[in-house]
Amino acid sequence: MYKIIDGKKVAAEIRQEIADEVVKLKTAGNKIPHLAAILVGNNGSSETYVANKVKDCEEVGFKSTLIRFTTDVTETVLLSKIAELNNDSDVDGFIVQLPLPKHISENKVIEAIDPQKDADGFHPVNIGKMVIGLSGYLPATPFGIIELIKRYNIETSGKNCVVIGRSNIVGRPVSILLSQKGFDATVTVVHSKTKNIKEIISRADIIVAAIGSPSFVTADMVKEGVVVFDVGATRVESKETKSGYKLAGDVDFENVAPKCSYITPVPGGIGPMTRVSLLRNTLVAAKKN
Repeated sequence: MYKIIDGKKVAAEIRQEIADEVVKLKTAGNKIPHLAAILVGNNGSSETYVANKVKDCEEVGFKSTLIRFTTDVTETVLLSKIAELNNDSDVDGFIVQLPLPKHISENKVIEAIDPQKDADGFHPVNIGKMVIGLSGYLPATPFGIIELIKRYNIETSGKNCVVIGRSNIVGRPVSILLSQKGFDATVTVVHSKTKNIKEIISRADIIVAAIGSPSFVTADMVKEGVVVFDVGATRVESKETKSGYKLAGDVDFENVAPKCSYITPVPGGIGPMTRVSLLRNTLVAAKKN
């Protein structure tokens, strides 16, 4: 019988640990951590995500700021706001919520963020530190996956791990982390141009599905006892929900789960862990300051 990896429960435990740290900082007369978020436009998923971040900040005792721009904001105005946050000594960490409108370069925006305030862990400096194993701010979702592996004592050493997807935000960084000393997995990254993708996935002891394609991983693609981390969170139409939408993972949960030893659900698996890692990065930044 498979076990559910409960990201919601673990994220709540981590938030409690962070809240305890904030109390200690306050007691010692230190500054309260401050996380800011920039939101451009009104993408439904981004709105929900950012609203949850604000709630998380309240729960752990952080100060939070939400800065909104309309979709037609110019790149220059956005970059100037980032420079302002970089220079604001009260802000410890901040994020610019992705995706951004097409006329704004995501790379330019990410590179404009001060690496010391990069709560998302996307800046090339932080990615570089992660690659060579130096301590820095880890990208939010990979941090969440790694933390779940640790807290559920999932054996990774020598295991055959397949990462589906090669994005700079999830696929690439998580493949690097899992192959590093301490995790010691043998990692294969598959993507849209991979040949025999089904065959490669079927040999995996651990699967990280981060391709953004609902129910891409089916039961005939996985072996018995596999551990599955489903990063997918695509909004699909649903008659079962009040909103008319539901979140769908990259894994056909209903049919894949019976073959697993462990599996993350969608929602309630990786999502809450991604959010809590922003708090963790901001806390680290605040303590450095």
